[in-house]
Amino acid sequence: MQTFKALVVETGDPYTAQIRQASVDELPPGDVLVRVAYSSLNYKDGLAITGAGKVIRSFPMVPGIDLAGTVLESASPDYKPGDAVILTGWGVGERHWGGLAELARVRAEWLVPLPDGLTLQQAMGIGTAGFTAMLAVMALEAHTIDKNRDVLVTGAAGGVGSVATALLARLGYRVVASTGRTSEEAYLKSLGAGEILHRSVLAAPAKPLESERFGGAVDTVGGAVLAGVLPRMAYGSSVAACGNAGGVKLETTVFPFILRGVNLLGIDSVMCPREKRLRAWQRLAHDLPKPLLEAAIQTVSLEEVPGLAQAILQGQVRGRVVVRLS
Repeated sequence: MQTFKALVVETGDPYTAQIRQASVDELPPGDVLVRVAYSSLNYKDGLAITGAGKVIRSFPMVPGIDLAGTVLESASPDYKPGDAVILTGWGVGERHWGGLAELARVRAEWLVPLPDGLTLQQAMGIGTAGFTAMLAVMALEAHTIDKNRDVLVTGAAGGVGSVATALLARLGYRVVASTGRTSEEAYLKSLGAGEILHRSVLAAPAKPLESERFGGAVDTVGGAVLAGVLPRMAYGSSVAACGNAGGVKLETTVFPFILRGVNLLGIDSVMCPREKRLRAWQRLAHDLPKPLLEAAIQTVSLEEVPGLAQAILQGQVRGRVVVRLS
């Protein structure tokens, strides 16, 4: 393939994101050439495609922060043509051409083999969002989750939140799912949530300490929601924070941390050692119920992506959007 279809973002007046034929010569350097089967549409991709956020570091750029596909060419001893691989994180779609194209050239160290038990489509149904959710669950487990208390997931109808809800429920925790969309109650309960809590309850101003309720939490929102979660955490519990859609400022007190020993655990899908990355993917292949995963996926064509980018920024997209490339 000398040319291939790609969604390319260009600077200029106006800022544009259009699907066009790109040349193999335009691909950035890398050890491995991958024929992309699937990518996905994440919040960062929405920012990149619409220009609503300063996500892209250089232009032109192909967005798409993850991809799954088959190796076509490899200069790395770790991969050979025909290998099924996945890539999540690592700044692709921001400073290195990403997954919303039929071809990608990437560094070998960014890839992991497709785990047994997952298809390429399912892997992108999980994607960076699901991988982040698994890292959050693993972080909570490492700090002990109180099974006698509810575990909270904020932004539960989104990509990270949907997977976190399904994972925690599968592992036997009582999950309280928080969302701003009352229409998603049936969906969240189908993932295993036992109770739905409206986001406004958490985002409202809280006392420095509220009644102890949650034995653990995965926060995908940040801002006022995270500030409202912390005073409601039980003694010695932990909050795994991995999102900032609600803002990057955190207005809170030290009381949850000093008087209740609450742990605030930062989750970053890029800053993750390879051993932990492989372990997380193996657990996703084993622990995530496939029927629930399928229910959380909607698969679209590349041509549909620009229209969905604004909707994902407005919180109007449920679960995971998987983009079929080939």
